[in-house]
Amino acid sequence: MECCFSMSSFHTLRLILGDQLNAKHSWYKTKDKGVLYALMEVRTETDYAHHHIQKVVGFFTAMRGFSDALKKGDHEVIYFNINDAENKQSFTENIKLLIKSHGIKKFEYQLPDEYRLDQEFLNLTNELEIETKVVDTEHFYTSRNELKAQFEDKKQILMESFYRTMRKKHDVMMLNGKPLSGKWNYDAENRKKLPTGTSVPEPLVFNHDVTEVVDQIKEAGIQTIGTINAKAYAWPVSRKESIELLHYFLEHCLPQFGDFQDAMHQNYWSLFHARLSFSLNAKMISPKEVVDAAINYWETNQDTIHISQIEGFVRQILGWREYMRGIYWWKMPHFKTLNFFENKNPLPDWFWTGETKMACLKSAITQSLEYSYAHHIQRLMVTGNFVLLAGVDPDEVDAWYLGIYIDAIEWVEITNTRGMSQFADGGIIATKPYVSSASYIHKM
Repeated sequence: MECCFSMSSFHTLRLILGDQLNAKHSWYKTKDKGVLYALMEVRTETDYAHHHIQKVVGFFTAMRGFSDALKKGDHEVIYFNINDAENKQSFTENIKLLIKSHGIKKFEYQLPDEYRLDQEFLNLTNELEIETKVVDTEHFYTSRNELKAQFEDKKQILMESFYRTMRKKHDVMMLNGKPLSGKWNYDAENRKKLPTGTSVPEPLVFNHDVTEVVDQIKEAGIQTIGTINAKAYAWPVSRKESIELLHYFLEHCLPQFGDFQDAMHQNYWSLFHARLSFSLNAKMISPKEVVDAAINYWETNQDTIHISQIEGFVRQILGWREYMRGIYWWKMPHFKTLNFFENKNPLPDWFWTGETKMACLKSAITQSLEYSYAHHIQRLMVTGNFVLLAGVDPDEVDAWYLGIYIDAIEWVEITNTRGMSQFADGGIIATKPYVSSASYIHKM
């Protein structure tokens, strides 16, 4: 697992980030002993936010497994463990070290999904005196600038318009250019409260012993939040497990997902949700294969799964996820500075402990600290609703959401937090502040 520096010579160095674990990428279709792949656990990534321990463990464990899989596939790989003596603790410095140590003639990397890393690698490649190349991650339905191209000459950016364009372009649940059943959106049917006595499936969890990883994180002195069962880590850390979780969702949760996707219950942390966001955001599984698998399953089970269930799921991935990414690359870096209401209050300390007498907030925060997970309504209409009403500084809100959730990567976190949740963007993403009433929260 540790990196070591031999006198081996390579012509090309390819960097793989922790959220670029796409085993289907075209990079790996050919094997070239002159190509060196590099994965790095670095303090610049662990320290830019106070991350949940399960988040750091999840990325480290998935990265190490991906590295091992590449080696088994006969690729040349170097891996920087967080505590390796040679580790310079930054991508830039480690890359320069590898270029010098191995006589690299060409540096290649995949487009990062975070603006700060995009800038870092642009600066690095401008400094390097060798050939450089950047390639697509081959993951998303859209390019970075596709949403901008659709809306930059329009008065308003609407997710529904974007979603319909995506459905047409990728022929998803369409028939002769029109949506199946004649209806685009079943959002109004996706807001049912969970009836008493509803049978909720047990969430599929995995049981990884990650004691070694946790010990190394502690040894490195990385500051984390939340709790972890190091003997039984629950999240998927490989493509195989991600696919297993997908199929479990389709069989056990999809039949009622749409109806109850907004529902909350103190006794159930997962309910009917897929919990595939970490797998997707780390690119262990692609949005297209998730959508295709879901539609294929629905098509053969239409007698038990209403179209509203599958449409609600497809809309989250094909619509919402791609839409948020498009906004991010269109509006950054200015988006990160927006504070429409000029909110300046500090985030209450109990957001880091869950120690509050407010029941809904206590439940949502405690669950987040325990599982590094909460579904979108808990995030948007409980914690997000409170901090908006309390006038909390969006910078502090961003920092909390970015750190606490296992699936939180800035491109998808900040657009939802500063935009949809806090209206700090003044209406770029949402048409009005997303403040829900107490009656709706009670219903859910």
